Amino acid sequence: MLRHGGLVQLLGKRIYEWSRTEQRRYALGFFAMGNTCSNLGIPPGKGPNAVGCTDFMMDHTTQGSFFRLYYPCQETEKAEKPDWVPCVEYFNGLADFLKINRALGERIFNYLFGSFKIPAFVDAPFKSNEKCPVVIFSHGLGAFRTLYSAICAELASQGFIVASVEHRDQSASATYYFREKTESEKANKNGPKTSTSTPDNLVREWMYYRSLQHGESEFPLRNKQVKQRADECILALDRLIEINSGISVQNVLQTQFDWTTLENSMDLCRIAAVGHSFGGATVIEALCKEVKFKCGVALDAWMFPLDDELFARVKQPIFFINSQKFQWAGNISRMKKLDSAVIQRKMITIRGAVHQSFPDFTFLTRNWIGRLMKLNGEIDPEIAIDLCNKATLAFLQRHLGLRKNFDQWDPLIDGQDDNLIKGTNITVLQSSI
Repeated sequence: MLRHGGLVQLLGKRIYEWSRTEQRRYALGFFAMGNTCSNLGIPPGKGPNAVGCTDFMMDHTTQGSFFRLYYPCQETEKAEKPDWVPCVEYFNGLADFLKINRALGERIFNYLFGSFKIPAFVDAPFKSNEKCPVVIFSHGLGAFRTLYSAICAELASQGFIVASVEHRDQSASATYYFREKTESEKANKNGPKTSTSTPDNLVREWMYYRSLQHGESEFPLRNKQVKQRADECILALDRLIEINSGISVQNVLQTQFDWTTLENSMDLCRIAAVGHSFGGATVIEALCKEVKFKCGVALDAWMFPLDDELFARVKQPIFFINSQKFQWAGNISRMKKLDSAVIQRKMITIRGAVHQSFPDFTFLTRNWIGRLMKLNGEIDPEIAIDLCNKATLAFLQRHLGLRKNFDQWDPLIDGQDDNLIKGTNITVLQSSI
C-alpha cells in the first residue's frame, strides 16, 4: 500500500512510532518549533494572473459533483486566502488513513499544518481577457481536493480554469456530502446544526477512507474505484460545460462566487486531465472514457488499478512525469504498454524527487521533519515543482494548440535539464512489457 498509492502513510507511521516513545511530550513541542520556519508555505502561481478559488457541489448526494475551482481572478482588497486543510474532519480523516489516534493526529497536524493558507483568493471575481483552457485534476490515495494547490494555482495563474475533484469512491482520506433532515430533526431545534453556507434542510455527512479488509484482494477494489474516479472527473467537466453555456447551476455550498461570470469563459476545445498517483491512473481511465480530454499528464502514476485491455483504447497523448525514488519495474512496464508510434507518449523523471514531491506537503516541512518523514527528496521542492509545472505547461501547449509562450520549456518534455532524466531511471526488461 505504501509503495503503490499511499500519499502520506509513511508520514503517519513514523509520527506514530515516534509519538509512543518516552520523549513524546518533548517531541511534540519540537514539532511545533521545528515547523515554524518563516520560509515555509505553498508557492504562489508564477503566471501573469492572480488566482481565485471556490468550492462547488451540485447534487448534495454521493452521486453529485464536488470540486475546488481555481481560476484567473481580479484581486480585491477584501479577498482572503483559505485554510489549506478546510476543517478538523479532514485531520480526522488523515489520522484514520494513517491508522493513528484521532486526538493525537489532530494535535500533530494542527502543529504542522494548521496555519497554512492556499495561494488563492476565496470567491474572488473571475477575470480573463480570453477564453480559458480547462484542466480536471485528480488527487492521490488518501488525499483530498486542496492538497495540490501549488500545481492547480500555477495552472490558473497561467490562464487555465482548473477543477480539482474530491473523489467519493472512499479513496480520499475524508470527504462529505449532505442528506436531507428527517422530520424529527426539522422539528428539533437542538438537532444537527447546518453551517451558514448550506441550506437549512440538509445535514452534512462525512465519508472516510475505506481500508482494505483482511484477506481482501486489492485489484477489484482499486479497479472499481478508478472507474468511479474517472466518472467523477467526467461529471465535473459536464458541470463546467453547463456553467460555460449559461445554464443556471445550484451550488449546494452557497458560496459568494458569481457563477454566471463564467458563461462563455472556457475554451472547450482545449481540455486536459492531470492527476497524481492514483490520480495518474484516473487520468488514463478518463482519457479512455471521454474524448473531450485532448491529452493527459500523469504525475508519478500508480498503474495497478487499470485493466490491461484499456491501454490499447487510449488514443490521446500522455505525459508521464515521475519521481526518481518511487517507481519500480512493474509499474514502468505498464506505462510503457501505452507507447505508440503514432500518438505522442512522453516520460521524464525528476532526479532526487520522491512521491510526495508533487502534493503540497513537501513545501510545509522543509527542515528536519521533512527529511525524517520522507516528504522531501534530495532536490529542492520548489525546483522539483517548477520543473513539473513548466514541463506540464509545455506539453499542454503542444497538444491543446495554445498560443502561449510555454513552448520555451519544450526541452523539458525530452528531459533536457540537469535535474531531469529522459524516460526512466528504472531498468525494464523488454519481455515484461
